[in-house]
Amino acid sequence: MKANINKLAIDGGVPVRKNLLSYGRQSIDEGDIKAVVEALRSDWLTTGPSVTAFEEAFAEFVGTRHAVAVNSGTAALHASIFAVGLKPGDEAIIPTITFAASAICVVFQGATPIFADVDPDTLLLDPDQIEEKLTPRTKAVIAVDYTGQPCDYDRIKEVCLNNELILITDSCHAVGAKYNEQMVGSIGDLAAFSFHPVKHLTTGEGGMITTDDAEYAERMRRFRNHNIASDFHQRAEAGSWFYEVVDLGYNYRLTDFQCALGLSQLRKITSWVNRRREIAKRYDEAFADIPAVQPLEVSPKAFHSYHLYIIRLDLAKLNVDRGTIFQALRAEGIGVNVHYIPAHLHPFYKERFNTGLGQCPVAEEAYDRIITLPMFPAMSDGDVEDVINAVTKVGEFYKN
Repeated sequence: MKANINKLAIDGGVPVRKNLLSYGRQSIDEGDIKAVVEALRSDWLTTGPSVTAFEEAFAEFVGTRHAVAVNSGTAALHASIFAVGLKPGDEAIIPTITFAASAICVVFQGATPIFADVDPDTLLLDPDQIEEKLTPRTKAVIAVDYTGQPCDYDRIKEVCLNNELILITDSCHAVGAKYNEQMVGSIGDLAAFSFHPVKHLTTGEGGMITTDDAEYAERMRRFRNHNIASDFHQRAEAGSWFYEVVDLGYNYRLTDFQCALGLSQLRKITSWVNRRREIAKRYDEAFADIPAVQPLEVSPKAFHSYHLYIIRLDLAKLNVDRGTIFQALRAEGIGVNVHYIPAHLHPFYKERFNTGLGQCPVAEEAYDRIITLPMFPAMSDGDVEDVINAVTKVGEFYKN
């Protein structure tokens, strides 16, 4: 072991933390609990007034005419893809650095995901790749606001407009983010959000789609309810039992008590995003002094909402690989993670769509170097310093 360096926990030394600090977690207070209890005591557990109230509040927050609540971010993406009419034979361009749901929802509709490479500095969709991947079958672009940073929408929207492509923003990481002062959720034709517990606000599981297009919104409201032309709440108000299934749909409804929780959480979103940004700033300052650690770059046009904080390791300045750094940080009590395995390398896509190594070299190289650090608003200043101390300790020990 090197002299003057503390012994790593992975080698039997004392860890920075005794208890593992997770990379993300929800924040629930008494107001949230009260809102859920009130909904549980009401006449409506699902498809009731809390759903509408949450949709209206979320649409106002992002600045769109419509919002449609569903039971997951995956359902939000699927409903979006259904609404715009993707079908067998169509293609949608998707960055390969994303969660698997971004692409699998295209497959749900029988269409083909076309994986595009990413910008090496931000790991966001490279706009030049859209034009490179275009074919006569391309119908849509799904731009992923990875980590909470909006994509380069000036260029992406220009490409979409010039080629008559629908723009869906996968904004599941980006509640509260802005691009050129415009709220994420109001930039594309539709935007999908996730309310999983590690996201900016939670409904347990849940999602939302925002759009200014009334026809898209109506299609998605039917789609989430088996594509029945009316929901139970509407029929109850009309005193009618009659309903018809008008297309293939799914049970993607979000409950009233979940929407009550979401509405309560939404009231705190600005302060939570600000806290995430404070944590990111402290990380940025600390890691500027560690040559082997490189945070992702942030565009001056972006107001980053930091669902995730990603560092890239400069492996040329280390004598071990990412896997060793990952295990060493976990041993120090820091619950690091990796987001994500490039989607085109998953066995399903390799077998179904003949994807594989070499198709997205920037993403493939980045994947070997990225690590996700803890990021959630309930982190104390002490928690933040623990992360910094652990990264510093491990980075110093393994540096060349």
